[in-house]
Amino acid sequence: MNFSERPIGECQGALLAHSLLLGGERHAKGEVVTAALLEKAMAHGVRTLWVARLEAGDLGEAEAALAIGGALAGQGVRVADPALGRVHLHAAHDGLLAFDPATVHRLNAASDSVAIATLPPGTPVVAGALVASIKIVPYALAPAEVAALRLAEVRPIAVAPFAVSGQPWLLQTRLPETAEKLLRKTVETMTARLARLGATLAEGPVLTHAVAPLAEALRRAEAPLLLVAGATVTSDRRDVIPAAILAAGGEIVRVGMPVDPGNMLVVGRLAGRLVLGLPGCVRGPKRNGLDLVLEHWAAGQEISARSLARMGVGGLLEESGHPVPWGWSG
Repeated sequence: MNFSERPIGECQGALLAHSLLLGGERHAKGEVVTAALLEKAMAHGVRTLWVARLEAGDLGEAEAALAIGGALAGQGVRVADPALGRVHLHAAHDGLLAFDPATVHRLNAASDSVAIATLPPGTPVVAGALVASIKIVPYALAPAEVAALRLAEVRPIAVAPFAVSGQPWLLQTRLPETAEKLLRKTVETMTARLARLGATLAEGPVLTHAVAPLAEALRRAEAPLLLVAGATVTSDRRDVIPAAILAAGGEIVRVGMPVDPGNMLVVGRLAGRLVLGLPGCVRGPKRNGLDLVLEHWAAGQEISARSLARMGVGGLLEESGHPVPWGWSG
């Protein structure tokens, strides 16, 4: 692409590099310079214009943005019409944004003519939400820039739909001092939390906070997801909830997760079902680590020690209200 300031007589058919105000009328950048525009410009004393002219093999900004957008748009993502060298990608339905950031990093590094911005992977979105934007900075990409993008190798951005089968089951444990109000509050907040994912909560029994009764209840449960709200927060792999999962014949995937609030989540598996020991913060509506895991579960995404460990990047959520250490005042 040729981009330069040219005598006005050499500009017909080129693109305006910058917007041009003539007699109170604004001509937008990117507008094709016609004979009528040249005549008007000369009548206003304009003698030169900054223009861009595509050369053989160049891919115009709209076509380039569409090509990249089409390569990036995977299942559950739709491509909007191009405008001003930009193409937006939108969620086609509610779900969880799922993609490998390395693909976007590679495309952005391939050329400074390409600018791709996305929401973070793992973001829950609703139908129509903007999930990514592709902007072509100049008016065209040269053939070498297009080749450097290696669009055939792109791993797409997808929105995995929330598709819950069966009812999650909530078990609660109590101590003599546990208030009924706290138990009801847990049911209310968990019901609302799951409703956002299209799931309904089945309320199980309230048990004594001990390994044996909880293990027995877990063994008898048939729900696809077992949620355990303990009378005390789990603080060790040998504590009541993880010990009960093991006693029931299950396995521990992880105790604790790198998300705040929500560090004290227990993740286990029992007979192919996911078992979650809930952190204390789930009794309030604030977004926490449990929400991240529930969203991945509802969207059919991997829940493993590896995937949980990777939630730490972006896992610092809204201020948890924990005491600030060492007298730091900001």
